[in-house]
Amino acid sequence: MRVLVTGGAGYLGSTLVPVLLGRGHRVLVLDSLMFGLKGLLPALAHPHLELLRADVRDESVVRDAVSGADAIVNLAAIVGYPACLRFPSEAEAVNVGTVRYIASCVSPGQILVQASTGSIYGRVSGPCTEETPTSPRTHYAKTKAAAEKIILGAGGVSLRFATLFGVSPRMRLDLLVNNLAFQAVHAGSVTIFQPAAVRTFLHVSDAAQAVIMAIDRFEVMSGRVCNIGDDNLNRTKLEIAEEIRRQQDFRLHIDDSRTDPDERDYRVSYDYARELGLTAKVTLAQGVGEVLKAAPFLQGPGRYRAGGT
Repeated sequence: MRVLVTGGAGYLGSTLVPVLLGRGHRVLVLDSLMFGLKGLLPALAHPHLELLRADVRDESVVRDAVSGADAIVNLAAIVGYPACLRFPSEAEAVNVGTVRYIASCVSPGQILVQASTGSIYGRVSGPCTEETPTSPRTHYAKTKAAAEKIILGAGGVSLRFATLFGVSPRMRLDLLVNNLAFQAVHAGSVTIFQPAAVRTFLHVSDAAQAVIMAIDRFEVMSGRVCNIGDDNLNRTKLEIAEEIRRQQDFRLHIDDSRTDPDERDYRVSYDYARELGLTAKVTLAQGVGEVLKAAPFLQGPGRYRAGGT
């Protein structure tokens, strides 16, 4: 199968692409390489990898790339509420505009998989299932919710990912677990707000397996949403900090003056993903351990990466 991965040099993409290649697929990565090429360096020698440096907003490039693909995995996005708050027009163009164009280019028989987020649930009570009404609060969540509607209307699959964590060839340090571990190592102290708020998490390698599942089981999942995570990884922010402190000593401070703009404080049900065969292979403790090992050698978040905790 020929698979187009937009944003394939990013945090999830650089983990996913080697998995796709290992399964015998031919992979075309379309990426602006804003953060460089290092995430894909280990895969560059593979004869079935093709790299196209382009902006996903370039419609002529996207049209040609989509037309030659059996499956399209759209990972390209401005991610997180801080980045979308700082760059609202770019977020709208990338997170919604490009999705609309990709969907318009897809032909019958092509597989279409969209990376979405649990942030679109907003303020809810009780466990979130795929049928729970969404109430996105931030510009980021609203753009992803709009993109999801477009994808579902085109018969694609929308994967509502939990917050990812763990080491990737193209590392991100704005994600909650990664960010707290980085702070613990570099600052020796961590500040969190809303410590009792429940969030849900998933290792980046398990997220890559979820994309593989969506491709393999597209006939079953077509036109549907699927929460991607694991029930065992519904944790409070304080529990995350405590897991990090079990492996790395630091000073913990609680800031009672701040709240999460996405208003995420809920447990998510992953029954549907489990029915399809997806369960997390990497535990929180394992993921924290690998980030702590890498953290001394990493630099902080970049221009589009300014996450809160």
